[in-house]
Amino acid sequence: MDTTDAHRAPARLRTTPSWLITQTATHAARLTGEAFDATGAGRYHYALLAALAEFGPSSQAELGRRCAIDRSYVVAAVNELAAGGLAVRAPDPADRRRNVITLTPDGEAALRRTGEALDEAQDALLAPLSADERDRLTALMAKVLDHHRQQARAED
Repeated sequence: MDTTDAHRAPARLRTTPSWLITQTATHAARLTGEAFDATGAGRYHYALLAALAEFGPSSQAELGRRCAIDRSYVVAAVNELAAGGLAVRAPDPADRRRNVITLTPDGEAALRRTGEALDEAQDALLAPLSADERDRLTALMAKVLDHHRQQARAED
């Protein structure tokens, strides 16, 4: 018996997008988890640092919305970023009830290091695809995600 056939999923599954996405997500989680472990960062840390780098200083609530992270997790991750010198939390001069989070130079360096490790994980995940195929896959997945996020917002 061919060992490839022994590990092959049924055709009905191999042609079901949700199954394929779930199976691929498992591999993506393993590869990105290894990248995060190697850099000492976490998923939330990276997302928050990326948002701060792209959008500039932000409130914790804004960061949570931009990164789709629950507020309680944002607070914990910002605490860890601040403790590591990767971000600074300061009262908002316009509204003392909220804090503004700012990226530090060390945070920029951590974002760069983690981004490089994640790029390697993406390369490993998408190894069988050409650059054009990777771009198309990414665009299509973003389109599906944007659609479902818009629907969720409309239902709220």
